[in-house]
Amino acid sequence: MRYTVYLSGEIHTDWRDKIKKAINQNGLPIDVLTPNTDHDSSDGCATEILGPEEKNFWTDHKSAKMNTMRHMTAIKRADIVIVRFGDKYRQWNAAFDAGFAIANGKSLIVEHAPELTHPLKEIDACAHAVAENTEQVIETLKYLCLDY
Repeated sequence: MRYTVYLSGEIHTDWRDKIKKAINQNGLPIDVLTPNTDHDSSDGCATEILGPEEKNFWTDHKSAKMNTMRHMTAIKRADIVIVRFGDKYRQWNAAFDAGFAIANGKSLIVEHAPELTHPLKEIDACAHAVAENTEQVIETLKYLCLDY
């Protein structure tokens, strides 16, 4: 069996690269989908494609809609959604992706530091696995790919 995994969440560390590398090194049958992790092109995608706006509200609004279309499509294609919450920023978009994944019946793995357990308790309650680091996420993926 092949899995499709969507990697959602913070974009300021190399956690996605670690997971992709582990998938390749271990020969795991996993295809990876990701959001646009380039902050500037993500924020400016709609005005770049559809034209500029006078107010920042509309710039953000148009780009958020385009990015949400990308995220929702990827989550619907995925078998497993992994959402990493970093400690630097409040990641409302990551929380939205986690909720959308659960609402669509996707398996959900959440990763965050222990100090975020209380603020993320509702998301953790819906997750199928809650990891404290990327290594635990990788080990979970390896377990899911065991051939019995």
